[in-house]
Amino acid sequence: MSPILSTFHHPSLAAASLINGGLSSILSSPAAAVSVVSRCIVYPDRRSDLGDLPLSVSDLPMLSCHYIQKGLFFSSPPTPVASLLSLLTSALSRALSIFPALAGRLCTLPDGRILVSCNDAGAEFSYATAASFSLPDLLPPSADVPPAVKSLFPLDGSISFHGHTRPLAAFQLTELADGAVFLGAAVNHAVVDGTSFWNFLNAWAELCRGGDPAKPDFHRNYFGGSKAVLCFPDGRGPEVTFPVNAPLRERIFHFSREAVLELKSTANRRTGDSKDAEIYGKQTHDRKTVAVNEEEEEISSFQSLCAHVWRSVTRARTRLPAEAITTFRIAVNCRHRVVPPVAANYFGNAIQSIPTKAAVGEVAGRDLHSVAALLHRSVAAHGDEAVRRGVAEWEAAPRCFPLGNPDGAGLTMGSSPRFPMYEGNDFGWGRPAAVRSGRANKFDGKMSAFPGQEGGGSVELEVCLTPETMTALLRDEEFMSYVSHVDK
Repeated sequence: MSPILSTFHHPSLAAASLINGGLSSILSSPAAAVSVVSRCIVYPDRRSDLGDLPLSVSDLPMLSCHYIQKGLFFSSPPTPVASLLSLLTSALSRALSIFPALAGRLCTLPDGRILVSCNDAGAEFSYATAASFSLPDLLPPSADVPPAVKSLFPLDGSISFHGHTRPLAAFQLTELADGAVFLGAAVNHAVVDGTSFWNFLNAWAELCRGGDPAKPDFHRNYFGGSKAVLCFPDGRGPEVTFPVNAPLRERIFHFSREAVLELKSTANRRTGDSKDAEIYGKQTHDRKTVAVNEEEEEISSFQSLCAHVWRSVTRARTRLPAEAITTFRIAVNCRHRVVPPVAANYFGNAIQSIPTKAAVGEVAGRDLHSVAALLHRSVAAHGDEAVRRGVAEWEAAPRCFPLGNPDGAGLTMGSSPRFPMYEGNDFGWGRPAAVRSGRANKFDGKMSAFPGQEGGGSVELEVCLTPETMTALLRDEEFMSYVSHVDK
């Protein structure tokens, strides 16, 4: 089987967009500045014998979500672009043989069940140029993420249900004016979660370096025997559950290892707040919760950072009444939370969203320890029993995952600083310079956590907020005192 079938498009003159304005206008009107030179379908280098993969109770809710869009900036590779394209597509063909689900398509059976047909239909690969801007233009320090970054991703706006007729995975290599490149990926969220997404990217990179990556686990043993069906009678499928064109500001906040450790130290130091019992109330008298807390008393670094952000953003949302309820949701990997555990390399979604609720006045007014302890207790209590309870509730009333922030008081944390975004993604020309995401699944209060490029426990938070809230957050001295300035 030929690994590549190409369809070429004539390149436009990206430099012509400079006629109608300077760089700032181009960065805010990205479509005019990125030119797709070629697009092709890459097929697996071996036919798949995997068969069909039913979507699980963790996959199906994601059908209304956009494709996951994550990408990597690289400083100028020492290899000509033509050689990069050959290397990437050849390795991608081999990677798709290891991960045949990503070369398939979704299929709905007559009884309503939805599965991945591993039919070797292929993944999309594009080459584009962006001659109007360079790497520093797209990674400005202490500034909002330029809208132009969103134009560097394929399948923009695609919803996971569209995987019935569109590739389940698409990739775009964009060459910038200074020779730097961006490798953007869009992968169907009903087929992968963040763990599976980065496992695939790591495997692709390892193949580019001549390695032999570990194989994924395709056993459907994460509640794969469920009989629940998520039906779409009209055949058109769902729509996203939040307004996609709402005005947002997006910013990357960098927290050094030292800042994160300081937050953790503060969060684990009780201040004797007399209202602790009032805040936790029922939770502290719940026998099961107490048992969990006795085993895992320490609040983690990430929980401490999340609490810091929750307090700060809640303060910045000055229009919220003190008695309103604010919710902080954390997406967690459930592979190790169920008994028996699911393999770490399980391919598919194995995630749940853990909500922690409190009054606005309590979150904004209490100390870091109090708020971090709330988050810690929610996460620590989410073991096998809680996971199975969540699955049973979904099976009783199947539905798409309700992404969004309808009451304006919520925060949703996705991704993870533990994902191997830098360490595992050397495609043969060095570590990435930065990680960025597209416009997918973004709304007021949506955040994503990335490891810092320098490693060592540093964290970068991608934060999306209304313009008013972002302005207030940037003026919050306590919040900003932990944020580092980093030149890319």
